[in-house]
Amino acid sequence: MSEADKIKNAAEKAAGKFKESAGKIAGDKSLEAEGKTDQAKASLKQAGEHVKDVFKK
Repeated sequence: MSEADKIKNAAEKAAGKFKESAGKIAGDKSLEAEGKTDQAKASLKQAGEHVKDVFKK
């Protein structure tokens, strides 16, 4: 996994965490769910990058 991809995935995950927290504070279930979804997407992308790394070796 390239460093740029790692940084991008970490930033996306952090943004999702922020949305989730903002949704909890504001009582906005939709924003909270969107944040959780963003975090899940970032985790899946990160897992996909790990799989690619395994096959490169």
